[in-house]
Amino acid sequence: MPKPNDNPRAKTVLITGASSGIGLALYKQYVSLGYQVITCGRDKEKLAQQTPLATKWLVFDVNDIDAVAKAAEQIIHIDILILNAGTCLYIDNAKQFDGHCFREVIKTNLLSMGALLENLLPKVSSGGQLAMVSSSATIFPFSRAQAYGASKAGVDYLANSLRIDLANDHIDVCLIHPGFIKTPLTDKNNFSMPFLLTAEEAAKRIYQGIKHKKHYLQFPKRLTLLLKLLSYLPQSFANSLLSKD
Repeated sequence: MPKPNDNPRAKTVLITGASSGIGLALYKQYVSLGYQVITCGRDKEKLAQQTPLATKWLVFDVNDIDAVAKAAEQIIHIDILILNAGTCLYIDNAKQFDGHCFREVIKTNLLSMGALLENLLPKVSSGGQLAMVSSSATIFPFSRAQAYGASKAGVDYLANSLRIDLANDHIDVCLIHPGFIKTPLTDKNNFSMPFLLTAEEAAKRIYQGIKHKKHYLQFPKRLTLLLKLLSYLPQSFANSLLSKD
């Protein structure tokens, strides 16, 4: 089996959603260790300001298939591909279901993966790695999170299936389940977020997980264990604990 070069300076990492939150913290983590980092985002000016030491800036909206394909033409090879870009919108009234909100979240968090994988995965070298950022919300259903949870559940299945089929290409797949992380997305939340971590803390854990070629990465453990425990409780009791009402 081919062995990847262990010298960080010889490795190229590509990160989507790199201009803020976990993506930005990952950029800082990898750059500080000497990796060549390609950052991706919708705003070139913001990318240049936030990730000045990036090897290359790729500017595209993950939902723009043509833009993704054009940006990928600039890339020769990738050692570590981190698909991190995403969004979170809540459906406040389940009875008056917001189909537009649902479609937008599914499109950004899940359907966009098709174009990203189609155009970037062929660039990943044999012995390389693919990391996909999902969410601990897939462990147990939350109120108002129908769109977000469904999109991330799709990411889970996609990553787990890819891991099987990419083994022959010697590409490892890491599925990442962060808990509540302080980012511009979670800053909008108006509910309690237990065991909240900073983006920098999340980036360190993700870096270590990828470095050690973990297939699954869930953190913080206190939250994921709590959610798994809730999943074993009678549904009516668990619902009463988590209901928005």
